[in-house]
Amino acid sequence: MSGVKSDIEIARASKMEPISKILGKINVPDNADSFSPMGRHIAKLNFKYIDKLKEKKSNLILVTAITPTPAGEGKTTTSVGLSDGLNKIGKKSIVCLREPSLGPSFGMKGGAAGGGYAQVVPMEQINLHFTGDFHAITSAHNLLSALIDNHIYWGNKLNIDPDNIVWKRVVDLNDRALRSIKINLGKLKNNIPREDGFDITVASEVMAIFCLSNNLEDLENKIGNITIAYTKDKKPVFAKDLKAQGPMAVLLKEAIRPNVTQTLENNPAIIHGGPFANIAHGCNSIIATKTALKLSEYVVTEAGFGADLGAEKFLDIKCRKAELQPNCVVIVATIRALKMHGGVEKEDLKKENLDALKKGLPNLEKHINNMKKFGLELVVAINHFITDTSEEVKLIKDHCTKLGVKVSLCTHWSDGGKGTEDLAKNVVETCKKNNEKNFKYLYTEETPILKKVETIAKEIYGASGIEFDDKVKEQVRTIEKSGFGKFPVCIAKTQYSFSTDPKLKGAPTGHTLPIREIRLSSGAGFVVVICGAIMTMPGLPKIPAADSIKLNKKGEIEGLF
Repeated sequence: MSGVKSDIEIARASKMEPISKILGKINVPDNADSFSPMGRHIAKLNFKYIDKLKEKKSNLILVTAITPTPAGEGKTTTSVGLSDGLNKIGKKSIVCLREPSLGPSFGMKGGAAGGGYAQVVPMEQINLHFTGDFHAITSAHNLLSALIDNHIYWGNKLNIDPDNIVWKRVVDLNDRALRSIKINLGKLKNNIPREDGFDITVASEVMAIFCLSNNLEDLENKIGNITIAYTKDKKPVFAKDLKAQGPMAVLLKEAIRPNVTQTLENNPAIIHGGPFANIAHGCNSIIATKTALKLSEYVVTEAGFGADLGAEKFLDIKCRKAELQPNCVVIVATIRALKMHGGVEKEDLKKENLDALKKGLPNLEKHINNMKKFGLELVVAINHFITDTSEEVKLIKDHCTKLGVKVSLCTHWSDGGKGTEDLAKNVVETCKKNNEKNFKYLYTEETPILKKVETIAKEIYGASGIEFDDKVKEQVRTIEKSGFGKFPVCIAKTQYSFSTDPKLKGAPTGHTLPIREIRLSSGAGFVVVICGAIMTMPGLPKIPAADSIKLNKKGEIEGLF
């Protein structure tokens, strides 16, 4: 295996085409009205051009996965490979992805631009600062924080209760030391010391609004509706009360334009927005998805982590707000990960183990059944690893056949689009037979907030019910009394299990979903339900990815995947 190239070596050796040529493949004219080049290989589309695009009949493919394990599933890699595969069989396809966060890039996960010969490039820029969108979101979010404290400093005309400010600060790094802090400790006359804290940028409500807005005007209006605090007599205070929406929108004016790059096979990729699915709603921007649908026949997009988190939120939150629905769902599975769900330790995954694979299959089956609850047609993609045996592959294929689900063995990591041609054909066939009338949400807008959570817990997680205390009851009462009870719910929980216990693998049943806190995102238009021990500011692992990232003597980046 010593001759196998790393992702970054493969990306660096690729022959990228000028971005104008990539855009030409989807008939975007090479002029200043259409896009702004951000160097030779990245562009931002202009709203002047986007607004003129006409809607057409296109197919939306949602790529999701089984429950993640340390063995890896390759959802982004499969999304890129599938889009390349569709282009290879003569279909015009665009892949729509989220932008990677610096937190995981320097933390546990590493980069998020795909892998092997199914990547989006330029990989190094995408995984680091890219076009600066996340920096703009961080700055806009923290500007609001500064305006809140400044308002209190200068007399607090809005009567904000300093002990009931619900707007934290953010930074796009994993920094657990910032989860809880004390501010205003200086000896200035009007300083009021108070508790505060930081979330990671991808958990910011500004990020959620960024990804759920239809245009710049919509973005500004949603920002104005952010609940920042409560008065001493329990009335909500909004960002628009501080006139914050104007300057925040100014900071986001360029970021809100979708970014276009390319795959290793020089097919177009739109990469825009990046909320996590374990603590946020986990989808790229509505603007990017809708633009791609107007420019191509097939749009391949992903939702973060397993289908219980990313796909559920994509369907119940993004699709509801954008009035979209997928024509096909692809569930990515690896034999390695299913064996881990069957009890095998990571160091033993290279050995054939049919018994463990059988024990792990209920995890895949649960995700399949969950997607069917939305009335959707689906295909299973087996992301092939070199250690997979023919008997293990046959076991999964036979199981999917019994369930009446199409399945494709994919070798895109090593073969690029050629390795997903069978998957692409299955997706095209599935899109043809999809009946849009079958699509349904898991719950209605009128369903009470806690009943929405209970529905997800029972139907998607296999739980017996939910647990909450009087504090959570009061939070729900306040939200519903304020007129936000019809909002969908965005559950924040571990990605590693259907339960809130990351060690509980497979498809557990009978567990309960403990609700720790409920936060209102009145600008984004959903309610965040924080469960178990999940944190909205992750920490770094004992040995972070940052330990291996450096510049070599040529000035090239090493260690970034």
